[in-house]
Amino acid sequence: MLPTSTDVLVVGAGPTGLATALTLARRGVQVTVLDRLAEPPTTSRAAVVHAYTLEVLDRIDAAAPLIAQAVRAPRFTVRDRDRVLLSVPFHELPSRFPYALLVSQAVTEAVLTGKLADLGVSLRRPCRLTGLSRAGDGLLAQVDGVALRARFVIGADGLHSTVRQLAGIGFSGPDDEESFVLADVRVRSDLPRDEAALFLARSGPLVWAPLPGGVVRLVAAVANAPADPDAAYLQALLDERGPVRRRDRVTEVLWGSRFRVHHRIADTFRAGPVLLAGDAAHVHSPAGGQGMNLGICDGVALGSAVADVLDGGPDTLLDDYSARQRPMAADVLSFAAGLTRLAATSPARRPARDVLLRLLGAVPPVRRRIALRLSGLSHRERTPG
Repeated sequence: MLPTSTDVLVVGAGPTGLATALTLARRGVQVTVLDRLAEPPTTSRAAVVHAYTLEVLDRIDAAAPLIAQAVRAPRFTVRDRDRVLLSVPFHELPSRFPYALLVSQAVTEAVLTGKLADLGVSLRRPCRLTGLSRAGDGLLAQVDGVALRARFVIGADGLHSTVRQLAGIGFSGPDDEESFVLADVRVRSDLPRDEAALFLARSGPLVWAPLPGGVVRLVAAVANAPADPDAAYLQALLDERGPVRRRDRVTEVLWGSRFRVHHRIADTFRAGPVLLAGDAAHVHSPAGGQGMNLGICDGVALGSAVADVLDGGPDTLLDDYSARQRPMAADVLSFAAGLTRLAATSPARRPARDVLLRLLGAVPPVRRRIALRLSGLSHRERTPG
């Protein structure tokens, strides 16, 4: 049964909402988390946790159990078929986590949910937010027809955020969208099992990322993605975009799906006691594996700011959250769009693109900057704590 009141209501139990709730609960804040789904999804889009995100997760004691269940990738490569155009050395990162962590989003969510349970916080599902109105210095939320008072409401409920819509916050961006196919497969491959690769092809980018248990995650931008990609379809994608001399061979499809994304960002991340984080605040291409990472960082930053305000800190801390995180989100949107454009370079310009990437990769300071950018560590100085 839902409580009649709570300090903070978090709507959405994905990685962003869970990280927000865990940050709050560890500060002793009364938090209620609800999600419209009856069960958490067992399949997911995100498959990489970057170094800066691991630093952020370590603040809420969630990094170590995640690392124990994941593949560590000390480098990331950008390829054009058999040619390595750029090798990004994560092992040289100035972090206690000098690698990218390759792990299913479902595992990330399970770790965060377990940490919340240890603090006595259970998820309320299926629950649907249907109304939101101001009540004194807080809000009155309608959840499946039941009234719940909250000092703050946090929207971590994704692209079609009910919280954002009820708060009247605009969601700006172009109307066009990108279509992607993704699948977890088993393959016979000579590609290294300790690095993720981005293949740049004229027809679109292909991400190849090894996961625990010998599984490989494939993500590819395609014009018309099938709802249920089979082995033949995925094999054709690998033949078209992947290695040539020693081709990958798909031996089993564990699951596959499709999704579409827009490039959009909320006009503000705050409207009074309503705050946004994750995909409710910003959505973009999965190129570079930035989406879930930025959402988790949003969640911990927002949870910390709200806890500080509830502890007597100035309300302006919430404005600071929006002012800090929104430019970071805009930067990530631009970066992801740039990677997609890089893949779509015309055949006439591809030789020049490839030479440029190889030259950039041969310059240590440039290679370092690219590693800092992909890992999220370039944002470290913007985030206090």
